[in-house]
Amino acid sequence: MNRIYLSPPHMGDLEKEFINEAFDSNWIAPLGPYVDGFEQDLAGYTGVMHSAVLSSGTAAIHLALILAGVKPGDYVICQSFTFSATANPIRYMGAIPVFVDSEAETWNMCPKALEAAIEGCINGTLNSSGFEPRASGFQSPLPAQTPKAIIPVHLYGMPANMDQIMEVAGKYGIPVIEDAAEALGSHIGGRQCGSFGDLGVLSFNGNKIITTSGGGALLSDNEEMIIKARFLATQARDQAPHYQHSEIGYNYRMSNLLAAVGRGQMQVLDQRIHQRRANYDFYRELLESFDGIRFLPEPPEMFSNRWLTTILVNPEHMGGITREDIRLGLEKENIESRPLWKPMHLQPVFTGYPFFNTGVSEQLFEQGLCLPSGSSLTENDRNRIAEALLTILRP
Repeated sequence: MNRIYLSPPHMGDLEKEFINEAFDSNWIAPLGPYVDGFEQDLAGYTGVMHSAVLSSGTAAIHLALILAGVKPGDYVICQSFTFSATANPIRYMGAIPVFVDSEAETWNMCPKALEAAIEGCINGTLNSSGFEPRASGFQSPLPAQTPKAIIPVHLYGMPANMDQIMEVAGKYGIPVIEDAAEALGSHIGGRQCGSFGDLGVLSFNGNKIITTSGGGALLSDNEEMIIKARFLATQARDQAPHYQHSEIGYNYRMSNLLAAVGRGQMQVLDQRIHQRRANYDFYRELLESFDGIRFLPEPPEMFSNRWLTTILVNPEHMGGITREDIRLGLEKENIESRPLWKPMHLQPVFTGYPFFNTGVSEQLFEQGLCLPSGSSLTENDRNRIAEALLTILRP
């Protein structure tokens, strides 16, 4: 049997047309008209004024932290329940991640825990049990200071509670870097994810709702920040006839060829969202009779692109069947699924860093599973998945 992947790329004829045009023009790299066009497409779709397309979403977060003025030893508040690419750039900067747990409503950053974390940073009362600042080159004890940035995340396409998060951030004057890597096309009351923060981040990795094989983008209404991001992303080359550099730069720009793929993918984005949401509806209908399986509904005013369909499995109401039983059972049928993200505060590399706990993300990790959600799933694929799931759940 062919393998059914969790979230494979989904290419079509439009992408080929754009790539062929790039080849015919011999404008492959480094920059070019497709880069400019892709940036315009993204700005227009998300409703922001400016965008810079980059080599990855991780690069976008890294540049956003630089633009926010983050320095070694600064605090950056970060959602704990996320992929490591959200948190790793904080350590690139030599800064200290302060992790914040999730709320049950969206599975994303809890606004109440966020404010508690900010107060903990300002008052010098961070929960740093097990943290070894001397070994890490940090001051001991951890000093009292205002965080330099806040990074909420829209996980699995579900928007975070951005109105409350922005209200808390504004109260303390802290810039927000909005990680919308998984949420292109998701919105709150019609306002697109990625447009709420001072800076927004997108990803076009191969498993995202649209892809350029690898890539990302930085969004902002602040033109100066985007101009600066483009400068830093092209090795910070000064205006001179020779190669001159007054700042450290990075090789973070997207090539014209990959941007051509992105322009083609943008043409089908709304269709891909429809297909992903149809997958969610399929699983809801298939599994709604099982008392021990729970989905994440959309809160009022929120619209999720349903990048991945996720479930929570409560063994107490499933005759002892766990999410791991389901994952392994699907794997036997050559069907890929995956546990929900392991929270950052549980990751070995971040052991002991400050964490403000609500108890939500650890339960999500223990019980949660991502189901195959590719926009290219066929009717035969769904039938195979349904048969496998029902066999596991009704032994």
